[in-house]
Parts: sequence; C-alpha cells; structure tokens
Amino acid sequence: MKNLFGLLILFMMSINVVQAQGKDEAAVASAVELLRKTMVSPDAKVFDGLISESLSYGHSLGLVEDKKTCIESMVTGKYKFTSLELSQQTIQIVENTAIVRHDFFAHTHDAGKDPGTVKLKVLQIWQKQKGKWLLLARQAVRLPN
Repeated sequence: MKNLFGLLILFMMSINVVQAQGKDEAAVASAVELLRKTMVSPDAKVFDGLISESLSYGHSLGLVEDKKTCIESMVTGKYKFTSLELSQQTIQIVENTAIVRHDFFAHTHDAGKDPGTVKLKVLQIWQKQKGKWLLLARQAVRLPN
C-alpha cells in the first residue's frame, strides 16, 4: 500500500510537469508566431515586448545585431519581409529556456535591393524572464534557393 501511494504521488507530479511544459511550449509557440507576424508588419513596441535586452540576433551572412539595432533594421525596412512562413518547427523546454528550430522561407524587399526570396534554417533561444518568454538569441543559416 505504501508503494502504491508513492507511485501515485510520482504519477501526479509527472502529470504536473508535463502540463507545465505543455503550457510553456504553447506560450513559446505563440511568441514565435507573434515575432513572425511582426517581422512582416514591423511594430517597434511589439518587438520591444518580445525581445530580451541581451539579444544576440545572428543573420545568415554573419552579421550579429543587438536589440536596438535589430528592431531598427526591421522597422526602417533595412530588412523587409513581404511574406514569411515557418515550417518543421520544434520546441524543447529546458527549465526557463526554450530551444526553437524551424525552416524559414520569406519573400523579401530589403531597402535598396530588388525583391527576392530567402530559405533559412533558424535556431532561436527564448528565455522566461519575469513570467514572459523573450527572444534571447537567434542564428540563421542560409539554404540554397
């Protein structure tokens, strides 16, 4: 009976952990989706609410931006996405960190350039800060078009 009670407690605890991870995964997925939408329709306030002050945003060609520069680049049209699709997304939660990977396909019209397309593999690191998931780091690798 004692062993059965112990197993029941372990089972209940594991359910709580799985439920918490499920909620965190859903919250991270929502944050990733809001970031995607905001990259297509840039809004500095929305970006500010999604991005950590410690952001390291790595582009596929090697450029790395901090929070201020990243937001400025998106809002001014230096990097302009006319459409953006994410696929093959995975989310792994490790304590207060989320590891997100996905394929990234976009139509672009960056300032001073002709319209084009880009295919990337992207890694995002999100961190739960004060109960909110914020983008801490991002790195992209370009794939052949």
